[in-house]
Amino acid sequence: MAYGLKTEYRLRMCAQVVLHAARGRSNSRIAAETGLHLDTVRLWRGRFADGGIAGLADRRRSGRPPAFTPLQAAGVTALACRLPAETGVPLSRWTAPELAREVVERGITPFVSAATVRRWLAQNALKPWQHRSWIFITDPGFRTKAGRVLDLYARTWQGHPLGPNEYVISADEKTSIQARCRCHTLAPG
Repeated sequence: MAYGLKTEYRLRMCAQVVLHAARGRSNSRIAAETGLHLDTVRLWRGRFADGGIAGLADRRRSGRPPAFTPLQAAGVTALACRLPAETGVPLSRWTAPELAREVVERGITPFVSAATVRRWLAQNALKPWQHRSWIFITDPGFRTKAGRVLDLYARTWQGHPLGPNEYVISADEKTSIQARCRCHTLAPG
């Protein structure tokens, strides 16, 4: 959202502007009562008059398009979850620069910096340079399956944006969780 507004707050303020306007209040009075700028009240009131509730929806903003697709970021994450030795790289652990170099060599993305790789891994709480490793099953259909899921996260399906009344419901089975016995006895009390 522009200026760091959370979606819920923005929608609540839009609703207040519309309700005040329905009561016949002026733009300046609505601005004073809601604490919004007069131009913001004017904008939302005009959008509601032109398009109803749909007119209040957040619009696309101009700006530079993302340099990387979610599928490319997922490919980097997938590679980071594997030990370098499994991929034919003579390293014991990945570092962000080595991972960035390998991603470019494999053609996952034409360019990427170590800082970007580090940021993507941090967003997923991954630290492949530390001691722990992950169980990673290679699936030949990974790119196709991940692409569908990432498109749904971006609210598109088969290249078309989802409508306002279409929803995505997700469930994670957490199949890798195992019930294990305790290593240490419980403390009394």
